[in-house]
Amino acid sequence: MEKLTSRKFWIATAAFLASIASSISGMATDNTVIAGVGMGCAVASAAIYAGAEAYVDAANVKSTTVAVQATTSDKKLIEKAVGGSGDGNAQATQQ
Repeated sequence: MEKLTSRKFWIATAAFLASIASSISGMATDNTVIAGVGMGCAVASAAIYAGAEAYVDAANVKSTTVAVQATTSDKKLIEKAVGGSGDGNAQATQQ
């Protein structure tokens, strides 16, 4: 439903329909150049819309990476919880 209120969607739809109309008129008058241009513009309008949506979606993605600084006691607590030695050097477990 959100797409139906998007200006980009309606502009792309109008461009697509106009391109199809010019392609049909080119076919009706046996003008293959206009028919080809109309079909090319229809494909281009769909590709431009898809690219614009991908750009907007990528811009909306927020990074969740946060830098955390831990104290010595925090490190010992975490190492104890995950089974480390607690002396500041984590031990690898063998399988």
